[in-house]
Amino acid sequence: MSIITTDPVADMLTRIRNAINVQKTEVLVPHSKFKESIAKLLSDSNFLSGVKVVDEPIGKMIQIVITSEGSNPKITEITRMSSPGRRVYASSDKIPKVKGGRGIVIVSTSKGLMSDVQARQQKLGGELICKVY
Repeated sequence: MSIITTDPVADMLTRIRNAINVQKTEVLVPHSKFKESIAKLLSDSNFLSGVKVVDEPIGKMIQIVITSEGSNPKITEITRMSSPGRRVYASSDKIPKVKGGRGIVIVSTSKGLMSDVQARQQKLGGELICKVY
């Protein structure tokens, strides 16, 4: 199995989505700083239970704990908005709200990755990475 993909962020989101669908509590994804930042942002927003970087024989991996044993996952929907072939950008006043503010949009701004709420507060636009509900 090859771990190289053309869209690593979409691969990470798909692994999380698939793990939720088969009721797994955690998933391993190949490490990158960008994916680690996305996972930590989801953890800070209480959509994931935990994130840590582990050394495996094949290289660094991100261990994403989706939920604790016996509880339901907090993620209902996780979707990629921007892709390598079709980037989606928005100014701070045009960043969409997910489910009336109950979900988040992860935005890549000039000051790093942040949630849609933080981007609106700082009046920063950028690339819309994904939406989570």
